[in-house]
Amino acid sequence: MSDNKVKVLFVCMGNICRSPTAHGVFRNLVMQQGVSELILIDSAGTHAYHIGEAPDPRAMSSARRRGVDISDLRARRVAEDDFEHFDYILAMDRDNLEILANKSPGEHGHKIRLFLDYAPHMNEAEVPDPYYGGMNGFEQVLDLVEAAAEGLLKEIRNKHL
Repeated sequence: MSDNKVKVLFVCMGNICRSPTAHGVFRNLVMQQGVSELILIDSAGTHAYHIGEAPDPRAMSSARRRGVDISDLRARRVAEDDFEHFDYILAMDRDNLEILANKSPGEHGHKIRLFLDYAPHMNEAEVPDPYYGGMNGFEQVLDLVEAAAEGLLKEIRNKHL
């Protein structure tokens, strides 16, 4: 792994629905654009509920229908060194944004943002947690993260590549 890569971390609560979906969607986009060697992508949760588990089967199924395979991902909790290591730490919602901001050393706070800041045209600030709902929630998550992934890659290209 090269130290000059742009490093992106997607974060939700348990790291089995939203953040692995964002991870997979962004990874696919980065591969399609031919910049995989320049960008490191990971995902994590603010809570330790699902450490080591695969993404939620509904998230995997919804993603697979859009050509995104996230079955290789495993849940992990945000680590203290993530704040130093990653250039972008992107929360799926305000609750997780606040948790990250409270955990982050002050000098790294500028790295933490809401992921949907990169999709202002979607008129949503947060990616809703689909865990307790039906399949439609997972489809909505995909719609939102696909839009934000495009905006994020555009910014990374403009600022770093």
